[in-house]
Amino acid sequence: MLASDVADRYGIDLAAAETLVAYGFEPETFDGLRSRLTARQPTAPGSTDANWVRGSIERAQQDDLVPLPPPGSAEREQLARAGRAAIAGGQVGVLLLAGGMATRFGGGVKALAEALPGLTFAAAKLADLRRVTGELDCVVPLWLMTSFQSDGVLRNWAAAAATPDVPIDIAPQGVSMRLTPSGDVFRGADGAVSLHAPGHGDAPWAMQRSGHLDRFADGGGRCLFVTNVDNAAATLDPAVIGAHLARARPLTCEVVEGDASGGSPWRVDGRLQIVESFRLPPGVDPLASGAVNTNSLVADLEVFAAGWPLTWFEVHKQVDGVEVVQFERLIGELSAFADTAMLLVERDGPDGRFQPVKDPAELKARRPEIARILAGRGIEIAD
Repeated sequence: MLASDVADRYGIDLAAAETLVAYGFEPETFDGLRSRLTARQPTAPGSTDANWVRGSIERAQQDDLVPLPPPGSAEREQLARAGRAAIAGGQVGVLLLAGGMATRFGGGVKALAEALPGLTFAAAKLADLRRVTGELDCVVPLWLMTSFQSDGVLRNWAAAAATPDVPIDIAPQGVSMRLTPSGDVFRGADGAVSLHAPGHGDAPWAMQRSGHLDRFADGGGRCLFVTNVDNAAATLDPAVIGAHLARARPLTCEVVEGDASGGSPWRVDGRLQIVESFRLPPGVDPLASGAVNTNSLVADLEVFAAGWPLTWFEVHKQVDGVEVVQFERLIGELSAFADTAMLLVERDGPDGRFQPVKDPAELKARRPEIARILAGRGIEIAD
């Protein structure tokens, strides 16, 4: 559809319509979600029964969470050997989730914020991959899933930062329009339509639409290590790749012990999967799982190529003090379709893999631990 047609269809300005078209906006999907919203009344701002899990839900069983063996153990080294062979053989690529809106970082590009003094989140990930490729004398492709907000800046960064051993490319996620709770296109105080990135569940779609998934498969690629760019501790560990290969399941999700209000492993109708806390119906304690999804995963390429119908979740939030609705997909829901292993990893310490940063205050608190973890893995840290 032409931008002019989109502008006419929704009564929006041409510049916004051009952005929508450039980033793969799908009018039929949007119209269907809009109709879904107007056909029902949400239960409360920020929470709606339209998102609830259907079916029986139970805590994950004890043996559902498979611990990553400790460093120095024979089991860990065996997994690492298998992982190193896969990486060295060109079978592993890395996808950084660097899209979104970074609203809690003031709307900037979080990937280029300093995780540590003199070291941005993106540069920390790149330094790790260069360490791995240097040790194994191989090539590891890196892709950044960008949003319409971050795309231009990160394309420039990628062009300057790419090297023969770590080629970098871009896979933009989609874009959509916020709505009022009654289903009208929401406009900000300036009268402009409010665009948003529709969640990291766009990752399979973005890799397919960009053509990167097919090209990687044609070149002998087997699996992707996927992680949030703001989790600097989630480095490319050959043992994690080896653990994925050893379990012989198409998807492996990293989880850590602890209580949190985010996603957690549950059994839904007996099937082990990641379920976000907002999807839990009343009466189910979101903290009862005892484990937390890190949003780092290893996926066989077939998982990204399958085209499974990830749910569009209804999200209520405040923009300029006004309640708005947007629809998002979440990558963890791949586990509802693919046979999934839950790999229990350490949160903190030398083997820690979960130091997420959602806002500047959290970054300040986590910096000492991030510095210790990265320095312990041979990534140079400025004094």
